[in-house]
Amino acid sequence: MITLTERATQHVKDFLENRGGGVGIRVGVRTAGCSGLAYVLEFVDEPNDTDERFDNDGVSVFVDPKSLVYLNGLQMDYVTEGLNSGFKFTNPNQTGECGCGESFTV
Repeated sequence: MITLTERATQHVKDFLENRGGGVGIRVGVRTAGCSGLAYVLEFVDEPNDTDERFDNDGVSVFVDPKSLVYLNGLQMDYVTEGLNSGFKFTNPNQTGECGCGESFTV
């Protein structure tokens, strides 16, 4: 299961509206950084047949089966810290991350 906080849900709704459409977002992982994995986000106009779908207050989150192994239980929040804002990931599967926070290990 993938969940979004109220702030994250509202941010995605606003962005999809400003974008002019879309059915939700896709969350995945890719090999990157010094710890091994990094989160990948993209907008979804047409879901893949193999995607798992999680609905959060009107926002659909799609995850491919290979990424779901690393992301099951993930909670996404949208935070502002100083001049920076973006998604914050709380992943119960994560066992470590690199010093800069760009990648993580499971």
